[in-house]
Amino acid sequence: MDTLTRMRAFIEVVEAEGFSAAARKIGRSKALLSKYVRELEDELGALLLNRTTRQFSLTEAGHDYFKRATEIVNDIDALAESVRERSGDVRGRIKLTAPRTFADAGIGRSLIDFARDHPDIRMDIQLDDRFVDLVEEGFDIAIRITRMQDSSLIARKLRPFSVRMCASPALIDAVGRPEKPQDLAGKPCVIDTNGRWLNNWQFKNAEGEAITVQVDSRMEVNSPIAAREAAIAGLGFVGLPDFIAEPALASGNLVAILDDWLPPAGGIYAVYPHRRYLPAKIRVFVDYLAQWMKTNDTD
Repeated sequence: MDTLTRMRAFIEVVEAEGFSAAARKIGRSKALLSKYVRELEDELGALLLNRTTRQFSLTEAGHDYFKRATEIVNDIDALAESVRERSGDVRGRIKLTAPRTFADAGIGRSLIDFARDHPDIRMDIQLDDRFVDLVEEGFDIAIRITRMQDSSLIARKLRPFSVRMCASPALIDAVGRPEKPQDLAGKPCVIDTNGRWLNNWQFKNAEGEAITVQVDSRMEVNSPIAAREAAIAGLGFVGLPDFIAEPALASGNLVAILDDWLPPAGGIYAVYPHRRYLPAKIRVFVDYLAQWMKTNDTD
């Protein structure tokens, strides 16, 4: 049995956080994976995993080996994929992290359409609203909704993104329409706690200078979709991602306010680590998403 096979077994066990979970995931026996990892440790002359009857943890050597082994396996796979790409044969697994907001909105359909159109690529999608460390946690790529600042990663903008301030027509009739950001003070608001600013909402004046308004929360929820529904029900003013707000704005269930006071837009990005070889499967995936965003109604 070659070192690469043992290395892949070790990576699968670490990523699955256990031998049993890894065995179920890749369709191999737990005993076989344990054998491969033990042989790898014997070959290296170092313990990689601390095992107990209920759990395991990486040793210091195991942590270092996992990080470097993942890079090596990714490079080998990318090299093979670059050869396959020339013959039109792109396959493999993509481990993706994306916000729940992205997957739950209409634009999340892009992931399903990609999987349907590329049956030889297996998608491993993990939804998480935190910013994961792609290299440390073994992800191939991330979808991020932000203003990109991290220069240690490669990012491709898939589409623009902005925040829309909204309220139900009934709420505006009841408490009045804000004409400037400061008018929101003292009015009921719904806060999406996934947002960066919580109850300190950000705006800009005509000169482009930043304005912060502290708002009163009638409801806080860690979901922009739930926040949208609360706003439709008249619970308060709300700031929403444009792709979440647009369906309700188009139907008249919400009304846009303060459009001239909103801060500069960000974007929806595909983000991946610096690699010497960009795997063909990642290039195909990113190209697909970019084209999907251009040709589909993403509201």
